[in-house]
Amino acid sequence: MTVVPLNDKILIERVEAEEKTAGGIVLPDTAREKPKQGKVLSTGEGRILENGKRKTFQVKKGDRVLFTSYAGSEITVDNKEYLIMTEDDILAIAT
Repeated sequence: MTVVPLNDKILIERVEAEEKTAGGIVLPDTAREKPKQGKVLSTGEGRILENGKRKTFQVKKGDRVLFTSYAGSEITVDNKEYLIMTEDDILAIAT
């Protein structure tokens, strides 16, 4: 199945969480935090402005982005988890 975000929505795939701490301790799945960064897979066409034009996104496909812990809505497609969120939920682009 293909997921195409609408309007001002962005489809993001989370980057895998670290399995070890900085000190080398291996973390079990239950102790790991969900990663707060991901890769932009696709964007919608942008929010419609009052003048009828669409606002362009500051992020683009392939960007690595940082977001808050509770940003977006989680969806599962073909046993893979993704997030759909608005650009307002994104805090920064990681370079």
